[in-house]
Amino acid sequence: MCIMAGPDVIHLRGLDFYAFHGVLPEEQRLGQRFTVDLDLYLDLQKAGSSDEVKDTVNYGDVYLTVKECAESGPVNLLEHLAERIAQRVLERFACLEVRVEVHKAQAPVPGIFRDIAVEIRRKKDGIRREKKR
Repeated sequence: MCIMAGPDVIHLRGLDFYAFHGVLPEEQRLGQRFTVDLDLYLDLQKAGSSDEVKDTVNYGDVYLTVKECAESGPVNLLEHLAERIAQRVLERFACLEVRVEVHKAQAPVPGIFRDIAVEIRRKKDGIRREKKR
């Protein structure tokens, strides 16, 4: 008998997208590269036993969802982009929780740095639903 210690995790690392996000007009006009790291927390026991794709999350579908979020209309803040990704992933996939990290290597910040990043965690029951009109 196997007892699950906690949710299992699927990691998607280094998802790169060219997009037009940022507060400055130049950022939204010229665009730049953004990198997303994603952790999906879910129960993988059934997939581990069955060896069937239907019992897990399709990584390609997750990638396309993140791509859709990252490359759709520009946003000012990394925080907003991370929230957009988290909500969409939780709505579309059978995960309990998601961790989203969005990196911006060319942030308009004085100084020498590798990148600026925002990390958020959201749980399925805590996602914000858009109001229907």
